[in-house]
Amino acid sequence: MLPCFPSKVRSSSPESPPANTMESKEKRRGGLRTMPFILATDVCDRFAATGFSSNMITYLTQVLHMPMVQASNTLTNFAGTAALTPLIGGLIADSFAGRFWTIAVASVIYQLGMLCLTLSAILRGTRPPPCSGQQPCQEASTGQLWILYFSLLLTSIGSGGLRPCVVAFGADQLDLSKSKKTKDKTSNFFNWYYFCMGVASLLALTLVVYIQDNVGWGWGLGVPTIVMTISVVVFLLGYPLYVFYRPSGSPLTRLTQVVVAAIRKRSAIRPNDGNELYQNREMDASISITGRLLHSDQYKCLDRAAIITERDFTEGGNPKPWRLSTVHRVEELKSIIRTLPVWAATILLVTASSHQNTFSIQQARTMDRHLVGSFKIPPATMNVFTILSLLITLALYDHVIVPLREKYASKPVKWSYFRRMGIGMGVSILSTFVAGFVEVKRKNAAAQAGLLSQPRTTIPISVFWLIPQYSLHGISEAFTHVGHLQFLYDQSPESMRSFGIALFWIAISLGNYLSTLVVSLVHKYTGKEHNWLPNHNLNKGRLEYYYWFITGLQIVNLGYYIICTLFYTYKPLEVAPLENQANGVDGNGHVELAASGVNEREIRDPEVGAARSV
Repeated sequence: MLPCFPSKVRSSSPESPPANTMESKEKRRGGLRTMPFILATDVCDRFAATGFSSNMITYLTQVLHMPMVQASNTLTNFAGTAALTPLIGGLIADSFAGRFWTIAVASVIYQLGMLCLTLSAILRGTRPPPCSGQQPCQEASTGQLWILYFSLLLTSIGSGGLRPCVVAFGADQLDLSKSKKTKDKTSNFFNWYYFCMGVASLLALTLVVYIQDNVGWGWGLGVPTIVMTISVVVFLLGYPLYVFYRPSGSPLTRLTQVVVAAIRKRSAIRPNDGNELYQNREMDASISITGRLLHSDQYKCLDRAAIITERDFTEGGNPKPWRLSTVHRVEELKSIIRTLPVWAATILLVTASSHQNTFSIQQARTMDRHLVGSFKIPPATMNVFTILSLLITLALYDHVIVPLREKYASKPVKWSYFRRMGIGMGVSILSTFVAGFVEVKRKNAAAQAGLLSQPRTTIPISVFWLIPQYSLHGISEAFTHVGHLQFLYDQSPESMRSFGIALFWIAISLGNYLSTLVVSLVHKYTGKEHNWLPNHNLNKGRLEYYYWFITGLQIVNLGYYIICTLFYTYKPLEVAPLENQANGVDGNGHVELAASGVNEREIRDPEVGAARSV
């Protein structure tokens, strides 16, 4: 499942180390001691990524002189590509490379992209000359844009290896702890993960953005590049402490084999008793380390892949994988299919939040940004309020909301990820709704001051009117994104958790691409005279209509999400006893599951976070 290193498969011969020796070696691997290395790595990565991209709309419009809509679409396309590549990275990690090496190599590629863009900001020939007087600004040439796109492509490829693997790699370090506490530990890990990411983003939005706006883009992009180098070193230093799960082969191959086998047996009669379907514990050992998936009654057409016929075995008695799949492998495919409707509901949430780094920053640039005396807040620093509200919400959730819920509830349970995501979606609706009214107030202030035709003149209205929409967005992210990560990690098959986390980033990718499509269509079909999203003068636009249009779409999306959660079926998991899990850890920290059977059957209830015997 996780990073792979060349080593021999653990054997059950008498030469194997005694159980107590294996137990002592296991205790030296994984656990909370690995968290400083993993979280510090991702903190550095998030600091670099946020400092690199949060103010990029300013770089594109003020340095490369791109029109606003083109710059907005460039950023959302880049964000979409960067969020799409984790699917490839997750498959590479789960199939053969392992998460450790995927993270290490991806970090280097990401750093190369940052270095290229930093050099383009320093060298004169790689950017157009500054604007002079009232003359039209010279836009970047084709060659200069190609340097930009190549740099962004490298960072997108690097993101593909980092994003799906770092989260899952960290959570897996806690997976070998006491089984009844595993749910709480992984839930807390996701909270801490997102909290640390928030702190890193906060530092980047204050320090790096200030350097970019007041010192220069060379240092403004160079600082994140240096920090990214530190993240690689810190991650490698933790190598002796990590637990490594062996990659179990391409999950896409297994899923395809299930589909092909089911099609080949489409005329076969499905038995009434699910116990008559094919099961092979030894065959599934490497992909069922902590437990085995049980048969479910959903998507019965796929069960045909596990129907046993005479033609399904070789002369040596081995099953033909393209004709016969085990129940566990069939249920892997079912588990992924079950998550898709809920997963799809998060796409529009990303579309709604994408304006925080584009149109909202352009709004802030036109407003009075004075804080103390002559000190002016950089427009992109307004995202600080998103991060602050996110951090406060995460802290209150863990230390106030959950304890109160457990104290006064009829039974001590934590809020499920479905409730958490639903709350976040509701807050996101409120965020875009409020944003529309703030835009109306901003334009009214411009009209009263006679500045509607002067897009570069500061409007006499405080930039702090934008705080509500930024803060509500942070609260929404604290609920929705953390719940979404926990949902995908928990409901994905254990051998496909990198793939599951990659789905989180694919939703972000599709959300950004959808934002590009919506912005392009709105810009094209809302006329020239009163265009909702004009290229050069936001004061004459109808940005509030765009916000309210997105609000309406989100209301419909929330209704769809509620329906999906009401009919969702959790994956049925037979939990392996703790001693069976421990027996799979060798002295090098690699994890395998012994071929011995499971002595006790337990089904984990995701709502309660505990296992019950059956």
